[in-house]
Amino acid sequence: MTVERTLIDGLNFQARSLASSWKDLIRKSPQLKHYIALGDDQLIDMNTEFYPVLARGIERGMDRNSIGAYFVRIGKERMRMGFPVSEVLYAVNLVQKTVISYLSNECMLDSSAQLYQLVDVMTRLSEYFLLGSFYLTKGFLEETYIHMNAKDAVSEELLKKYFRDDFFFK
Repeated sequence: MTVERTLIDGLNFQARSLASSWKDLIRKSPQLKHYIALGDDQLIDMNTEFYPVLARGIERGMDRNSIGAYFVRIGKERMRMGFPVSEVLYAVNLVQKTVISYLSNECMLDSSAQLYQLVDVMTRLSEYFLLGSFYLTKGFLEETYIHMNAKDAVSEELLKKYFRDDFFFK
């Protein structure tokens, strides 16, 4: 079995177990106060959907639009839930750590070809999570902009002064 297939199968079939491992990392991270305040089942449920989405991204190629749509949605949801953006980004970093740990534990490398496969998959994972963090931040800031404009009655002029990204709402 290839390294990629091992990862895709694991992400699809071990999603809840991976989410539980992520939850354990959250519990060990005192800087993640908003996440720590949630119950174990809530954390696991919150994270379980991530792994099959990642599997599809790896299997079908790094489609910027689907990755972007998923992470923008997560960023907006977490903003509405009251999470600080720094915690959300760190939590995503812990997802990446969980996936890398899983892959490291599951892959028995029998040849140099498999080592090259592992390096390729790790590189694609890094690209996925970096792109995901970009879109997550974009979604979080978009939702902040909307919230400040609609609910806090902050003027459009003031918002444009601090939210300079012309990439919003596209």
